[in-house]
Amino acid sequence: MTNPLLNTADLPLFDRIAPEHVAPALDELLAAAEKALDSVTTADFPADWQAIAQTLDVSTERLGMAWGAVSHLNSVADTPELRAAYNAALPRVTEFWTRLGSDERLYAKYKAIDAASLNTEQTQARKNALRGFVLGGAELQGTAKERYAAIQERLAEITQKFSENTLDATEKFALYVSAEQLQGVPADVVQATRDAAQKEGKEGHRLSLKMPVYLPVMQFADSGALREQLYTAHVTRASDQAPEATQHFDNTPLMKEILALRQEEAHLLGFDNYAQVSVVPKMAESPEKVTTFLRDLAVKARPFAEKDLADLREFAANALGITGPLNAWDVPYLSEKLKEARYSFSEQEVKQYFTAPKVLAGLFKIIETLFEVSIRADQAPVWHPAVGFYRIEREGQRVGQFYLDPPARAGKRGGAWMDDVRGRWQRPDTGVLQTPVAHLVCNFAEGVNGQPALLTHDDVITLFHEFGHGLHHMLTQVSERDVSGISGVEWDAVELPSQFMENFCWEWSVLRHMTAHVDTGEPLPRALFDKMLAAKTSKAACKPCAKSSFRCSTCWCTLSTTRRKTSCHCCSRCATKWL
Repeated sequence: MTNPLLNTADLPLFDRIAPEHVAPALDELLAAAEKALDSVTTADFPADWQAIAQTLDVSTERLGMAWGAVSHLNSVADTPELRAAYNAALPRVTEFWTRLGSDERLYAKYKAIDAASLNTEQTQARKNALRGFVLGGAELQGTAKERYAAIQERLAEITQKFSENTLDATEKFALYVSAEQLQGVPADVVQATRDAAQKEGKEGHRLSLKMPVYLPVMQFADSGALREQLYTAHVTRASDQAPEATQHFDNTPLMKEILALRQEEAHLLGFDNYAQVSVVPKMAESPEKVTTFLRDLAVKARPFAEKDLADLREFAANALGITGPLNAWDVPYLSEKLKEARYSFSEQEVKQYFTAPKVLAGLFKIIETLFEVSIRADQAPVWHPAVGFYRIEREGQRVGQFYLDPPARAGKRGGAWMDDVRGRWQRPDTGVLQTPVAHLVCNFAEGVNGQPALLTHDDVITLFHEFGHGLHHMLTQVSERDVSGISGVEWDAVELPSQFMENFCWEWSVLRHMTAHVDTGEPLPRALFDKMLAAKTSKAACKPCAKSSFRCSTCWCTLSTTRRKTSCHCCSRCATKWL
């Protein structure tokens, strides 16, 4: 039988990849990559960018795509068999990439490339590569180099174990409660937890630590005891504070070892600490600059945060009779109650307008309008029926493709992320322009009772955020793989496109076209949007100044308080937007 992991000329065959394919595929791909590395590092191989790419990069990309598919499945469709295959292969893959990144012969070959022969993209990619060799230990010798390699292998092993412990501790937790204990929780969450209990043949409602259950319980459950129980379980996952039955998932020893190994790695590379290593490929000039920035930000924000907390305490005492210090598990609940009292709306009310199909259609529409592209459903093998696959076109030509995996489920790592399947590349072996492909992964609630999934506004922001990363990767016009899309971008700059896309979630002209009430089909009312915006700005760290007039940010003319308009700001210091 043909091994699906060896099919790296096209999209991964996710529906056919099985744990037993991993080891034999890596046998072949690692051998081919070793052969390519040996070839380009011989004395008579030319120090030429294209020649190295045609031999080595083509081979290592095949390895990277196959291992990337396995790693992705390990994150979104974890099983004991796949985990065992992944962990068995991890040391081999780590050893190869560590050795490649520290190979003195390859480092010398890159240094010998004539810089004048390179275009702008290749020049930047070579600069990044030379920096990578230094950080990869290429300048180390003897026992120091051996120790560096051992550290990388051990770090790969224990960081993977850290991730597994967190997932397993999350999956292991289950709390069965009565309907009465869920008083105040939205009906769709109540139904979903009821369905989860019935699936296991249990009575009542099954609560988990997955975000589509955990967050609404913390936000809406009237029972403080229930919120405390769920909060405690969540914050003690995979720790020495967890219940005795799950303390074998304790990540404390792993964290200590990770810190120690990173410190040792930094010393081997000639740095005082790992923070100095971390900032080398980033925009930040030094750890001190980062710390100064964060502390300065904290000083400016703290007074407003303290005022917000005082407001919450006052509301809790006056409206709900809750006095004394606020517990961590009370804050989300009280904040929601305060919002309902002060702004006359709730997150549950808003959620009814954000049906997943309508939101996705609205997101696609804004992308098509902004970037003059079209998004169409496409076909590819997927790892779960809930996964969609799409293509992005411009003037009839494909520019990128993406997988979209929205719902939370068992065996899927929590959170939301974007990752690349492959990058845009003018392939040196065929001359063909390879278009980029991305994974976009979230953990949203599924629909219940035949209705479409309902998203919170925070879910919508998360979706737009991850699409910002995806667009960064897919709409690139750079054709050198190592610097196209998200590759080669300073990691403290990579968030810019995602933050840019988040802003559209607060634009009325966008929201009104991507909302439809789950029962009536009516779009989000403008009055409700205004309440959402008022609630958002009420807890901003920079408050509007107490002035009776405002200046337009465009022309700086003075406007009376009765003529607040879009883009008019309170003052140049606060720059708080008024609608």
